[in-house]
Amino acid sequence: MARKSLRDMSGIANTIARSSSTSTEKTPKTSAPAFGALQGSLASIREIDPGLIDDWGPKDRLDEFTAVNAEDDDEGFEALKNSIRDGGQQVPILVRRSKAEDGRFEAIYGRRRLKACRELGIKVRANVQDVDDATALLAKGLENAARRNLSFYEKARFAEAIQAAGHESTTVRQVLNLSASGHSHLTKVTQNVPPRVGDLIGAAPKSGRPRWTDLAELFLERKLTEKVALDLLTKISASSTSDERLEALIKHASKRGTKASSGPREITPIDGVVIKAGRGSVSLSVKKSGTSAEFANWLESNLADIIKRSYAEFTDVNSEDDK
Repeated sequence: MARKSLRDMSGIANTIARSSSTSTEKTPKTSAPAFGALQGSLASIREIDPGLIDDWGPKDRLDEFTAVNAEDDDEGFEALKNSIRDGGQQVPILVRRSKAEDGRFEAIYGRRRLKACRELGIKVRANVQDVDDATALLAKGLENAARRNLSFYEKARFAEAIQAAGHESTTVRQVLNLSASGHSHLTKVTQNVPPRVGDLIGAAPKSGRPRWTDLAELFLERKLTEKVALDLLTKISASSTSDERLEALIKHASKRGTKASSGPREITPIDGVVIKAGRGSVSLSVKKSGTSAEFANWLESNLADIIKRSYAEFTDVNSEDDK
């Protein structure tokens, strides 16, 4: 899939409706890049039966409304529901018409407001826009960036989802208002903490970059494996908050100091390619036969340039960290 730049998303200016209400229901701030320039049409806002709206797209929150993060999510959600009950829903959600079934809609963002209206038995105010998948994904990211209510790990996973959908890293940074250094920190976590482990931990809203980086380092240094982490997490009380689960896992793994193996770390990202990382060096080998033969020939011609670009990116990121 060709990567997409934020500049190519000309339809995004029509995806988000803004509200001038002063209700206690939280209104998005306009600090995210380009968010203040977005405008929605009031004529496109309708009241829709929540039963006609389905979820769409990658999850922008982890374990929402589950026991993993019960203490944090329940309090915030109940406050939102009470606000809508007492003063009405002031901020519309964003939906698009379903491509699968006439008369149905897909929720791009605003799932908490949608769930609150479902539980209250009332129709939900929705901004109905005809947007493609790429624009919808960016609209979701912009809304979350403006609200500033995603945890560090949720932001990391959502950044990963945006890039996996074919967008450039510069687009991820624009949508989530990240520096190159900030994006690098998120990437370090998603590249080293297995998704299943992150899912079991949860959003950990009170835990920022330092603790998630500590966990990523435990995996990177082979002091923790996915299997060991999953086993440990299943033994932690289900009533614990996601922040407590993260802390318990880091504490236990740090105490164990267990490595998966005493030898060099070996990774096979694709067939025929092996990366070995030991105490003193990192090496790469690519077979010049079989399925990797053509790639090996291409890499031989381009590896020097790839390393130079990677080193330039490395120095840029680290120079930002020093500021």
